[in-house]
Amino acid sequence: MDVDWPELFRLTVPPLELIVRGSVMYWFILILLRVAGRRDVGSLGIADMLVLVLIADAAQNGMAGQYESITDGAILTATIVGWVALIDRLTYFMPWLGRLLEADKVCLVRDGRMIRRSMRQEYITPEELMSELRQHGVEDLSNIRRAYMEPDGNISVLKRPAAN
Repeated sequence: MDVDWPELFRLTVPPLELIVRGSVMYWFILILLRVAGRRDVGSLGIADMLVLVLIADAAQNGMAGQYESITDGAILTATIVGWVALIDRLTYFMPWLGRLLEADKVCLVRDGRMIRRSMRQEYITPEELMSELRQHGVEDLSNIRRAYMEPDGNISVLKRPAAN
């Protein structure tokens, strides 16, 4: 089998089109997942999941020949990674941007009492919350000062100090 090496690296789609397509899809999926909420994402951050999916798809297309060129797939993958790197750096230097792109933590338990409004907002039932709290070694709500749904979908627990 003879390999046509120049054909493997020949651009079949204009690079600017690949960059625009990658950028539009990145932002579309990021906003879509942000609106959908973090409950469906699990312990992976939304941006983490997005990058994994997009890079896997872009790389697969470049390898499987859907773009007909390795270079096409490489440009699309580099565009996605470029957005991730740029956003990471921008959110470091501009904290307001990080607050805009990432959800805030939500208080689910305050001073031993479930915050039902917050639980409805995050679609968490009392049974699901108690299951998560037991995984943190808490059997009784009265032992909790605060419990938060974190931006990545995990629940963090601040216990009351033990009585001496």
